[in-house]
Amino acid sequence: MSDQVPSRFSGGVDLSTLAAAAQQQAAQGQMGQPHQHGAPGGVLAIDVTDATVQSEVLERSLDALVIVAFWADQVPESLQVRDLLQRLAAEANGAWVLAKADVLQNQQLAAALQLQALPAAVALSQGRPLDLLQGPQTEQGLRQWIGRVTQAAGLDVPQPVDPELAAAENLMVDGDLDAAEAAYDKYLKNHPASGEAEAGIAQVRMLRRVGALPDNAVAISDAAPDDIDAALAAADLQLLSGQAEAAYDRLIALVAKNFGDDRERVRKRLVELFTVAGVDDPAVAKARRKLSSVLF
Repeated sequence: MSDQVPSRFSGGVDLSTLAAAAQQQAAQGQMGQPHQHGAPGGVLAIDVTDATVQSEVLERSLDALVIVAFWADQVPESLQVRDLLQRLAAEANGAWVLAKADVLQNQQLAAALQLQALPAAVALSQGRPLDLLQGPQTEQGLRQWIGRVTQAAGLDVPQPVDPELAAAENLMVDGDLDAAEAAYDKYLKNHPASGEAEAGIAQVRMLRRVGALPDNAVAISDAAPDDIDAALAAADLQLLSGQAEAAYDRLIALVAKNFGDDRERVRKRLVELFTVAGVDDPAVAKARRKLSSVLF
């Protein structure tokens, strides 16, 4: 999970004391009504206090994933994260619930979770914390974190496509490769860890190369197996044609035959083709193992 998760989470945080206090307040008639906003699709964004945390966070998390966003007016970054999470909750269409907690009104919950910084967000499932996020966050970082906690909670939540990435892909599909590459480059500068943008750039460059290839590029390479230029062209065409494993094997064979700059040139192209397919592709994993055996 997040690299900011305190080690105490590994053994679980006991919130029973906090829950007991809330139950006592309820019995005394001190529990207020939660303020809820119904979003499209039944999404709830709930304002909570220490008095309502038992029913609106702990009990609710027994049946749903609850993400608590802590905020304070004095910390503008926490307001930005809170509002981003509310938008992402609406996109999730009820797959998880957002609880918004002003730290001034949730001091017991903040203390129980031992928060050390704002912004902060805690994901809870089955009445226990799953993960803690602290410090300023980008939208991409929040999306990735939500993906991890929903998976940890056993939820199958389709992740919405980033509109900027969707626009770049549409440009590529329409054949405007220069504009598509510029859009992916811009996105990657703002989101340096985006594997989707890296894959998009690699795909655009491959499409640009393939557009200049003869239809018989594979046959040309087969007739001259030691010709690096012909092999690179054939591998592009094979990958685009759905023959990924054949494309990888062609280049791995060349890596094994060559040394120095020629080997590095082929290796870099192979890695670029891996990026096009994506790191989760089984064929990529298999080819990486073959490549390692050749290199080492």
